[in-house]
Formats: sequence, C-alpha cells, structure tokens
Amino acid sequence: MKTRIIYLLGVIIALNLSGCKKVPGPGGSSSIIGNLQRVEYNSDGSIFYQYDLAKEDVYIIYGNDETVYDDDVETSYDGNFRFDYLEKGKYQVFVYEKCIGLDCKPGEKKVLLFDVEITEKKSTVDLGTIYVQK
Repeated sequence: MKTRIIYLLGVIIALNLSGCKKVPGPGGSSSIIGNLQRVEYNSDGSIFYQYDLAKEDVYIIYGNDETVYDDDVETSYDGNFRFDYLEKGKYQVFVYEKCIGLDCKPGEKKVLLFDVEITEKKSTVDLGTIYVQK
C-alpha cells in the first residue's frame, strides 16, 4: 500500500512538472509593439508622402511553425499596435499591403512578415515603424 502511494505521488509530480513548460503565447508579462505608416513612393524611390495608418489589422502567430494566425489587433488612431501578456518565445507578426508591380494581379495583397523573439520576462520588443503601401 505504501509503495502504491509513493508511486502515485511520483506520477502526480511528474505530470505537474511536465505541464509547466511555457510556450509562446498568452499568459506572460511581455509585449510586442510597433507602428504602421502608409507610404507612397515617387518613381525614383523617394517617399512621396507617408502618414499614420489607423484601424489596420496586425496579426500574430505564436511560435514560428504555424500557418494560421493566433490573434490580431487593430492599430490605434496614431498607427500604433501592441500585443500584451506574451510568454518568452518566438513569434511572427504580419500585415498585408497592396501588391505593386508587373507580376501582381489587380487587388492582390502581399504579406510583410516579421520574426520576433522575446527572450526575457517583463520585456517589450519594439518592431519600430512598418511602412506599408495601400
């Protein structure tokens, strides 16, 4: 009987320890932030105009081996976005922009994908300004 109890306690402890491994995603104390700006270019490649891009969707994938996004946020009036309460780990953040060029079909969109890694608890990773064509 005593052996069974010790065995059962061992199994319970092992299951609890294996369930505590943190994976990328919600539940942590870190953030990923950034800013979206719409930009249009002159034919020589210089910027014609740019401004903050409000009410635009930004997507996040937890881990870097997924093909479906896990969450999204909408940019604020000033183009800023923020994903909060993230665990340490690897992420992918992406936005869509207008596909421009001879090899693009009318209305086609292009993905701008950014690999991000959170390495410390209670940290903020800043993607800076992301320029998109709309």
